[in-house]
Amino acid sequence: MSLFKSWKSDGAVFAIWKVEETGGELRAMLGDSLPYDAELSALRAESRRTEYLAVRVLLKALCGEEKQVGHFPSGKPFLTDQSYRLSISHTRGYVAVALHPSAEVGVDIEQVADRVLRIAGRFMCAEELDGETEAVKGFAGDSRTSTLYYMLLHWSAKETLYKLMGEEEVDFREHLRVMPFHLQQQGGFVAGAYKSFPPASYQVCYMVHPDFVCTWSVQAKKYF
Repeated sequence: MSLFKSWKSDGAVFAIWKVEETGGELRAMLGDSLPYDAELSALRAESRRTEYLAVRVLLKALCGEEKQVGHFPSGKPFLTDQSYRLSISHTRGYVAVALHPSAEVGVDIEQVADRVLRIAGRFMCAEELDGETEAVKGFAGDSRTSTLYYMLLHWSAKETLYKLMGEEEVDFREHLRVMPFHLQQQGGFVAGAYKSFPPASYQVCYMVHPDFVCTWSVQAKKYF
């Protein structure tokens, strides 16, 4: 089994699975009582099928039993037995899951890759871009790695907020804002959501790893 990391925060359980198994090996970890094969048949790409199975195996590891995942029209996932609120994320080689018995929860995991450098202006406002120099001071890493982490954390945090908000047509650059923070291997910051009135703030936690960044939050929003 490849449970990479699990932890608890604000009443929620979070976990990351490192996907080292083949799709066949993951499928063998699950039974036949849920419609896995029918749902798998709708997924064309092998990578998507593997991610699908890894999420179900991780849910089984966390809950002690297999769980069926449904999706709202918006695409937001939920457990059909309503035992927990659910958030799911995946990136190359990893999947992440968050569970909370009553509160909305969000988790996001992103591969460390250069693409974020080319598109940062699409999801970061001028103040966020200008804050990089101060944010990365003292971080134990070279300047390129620090920049990647800083920008990826903005994207990932806004993905996490989007999952918590449950709203459509959210513009990451205009409606979501990450407040200034100092980059560390693991930490947290405040992020604001401005699409609705009154604007709300959320506490977002994060970790950085050579392969990925991960952010998470539980819906305990406060109003500015």
